[in-house]
Amino acid sequence: MNKLITAVFVSLSVLITSVVFAQNTATLRHGLSIDQDAEPDRMPVVQNDDIKRKRSYPMQPPTIPHKIDGYRVDTNSNKCLSCHSRNLSSDSQAPMVSVTHYMDRDGNFLASVSPRRYFCSQCHVVQTNAKPHVESDFVDLDDLLKAAQSKPKE
Repeated sequence: MNKLITAVFVSLSVLITSVVFAQNTATLRHGLSIDQDAEPDRMPVVQNDDIKRKRSYPMQPPTIPHKIDGYRVDTNSNKCLSCHSRNLSSDSQAPMVSVTHYMDRDGNFLASVSPRRYFCSQCHVVQTNAKPHVESDFVDLDDLLKAAQSKPKE
C-alpha cells in the first residue's frame, strides 16, 4: 500500500510540475499553445553607421559600429587589423586597437597584437536594431554621480 501511495504521489508531482512548466513555457510562446508554431521574429539588421557609441559600464569593450559579415578572423588572418592595427589606422581613419592589445599577460609590450587579444569578436560585438527581450533600468555611473552632486544637502 505504501508503494502505491508513493507512486501516486510521484505521478501527481510530475503531472503538476509539467502543467506549471507548460504554463510558464506558454508565456514564452507569445500566448500560443504548445501544439502551435509561432511566427519567428525577423532577423535583426546590423547597424552600419560607423558612429562610436557610449559605453554602458567602465571597461566595457567598444561595440563594432559596422557590419562584419564575411570578415575572416582565424589563426591565419584577421580582417579587423587591416584597418585597426597600429600601422594602418592612420590610412583607414579607423580607431587603433588599444595598446593593451599589444601587451602580453605580464604587461610586456609586443610588436604585434597579443594572441590572447587576436580574436576580436570574443569581446567586441556588432549592434542590431533588435528589441531587448528584457527591459533594463541600468543607470550609468556618471549619471548617478551627477544626480548625487545635484541633490541638495540636508
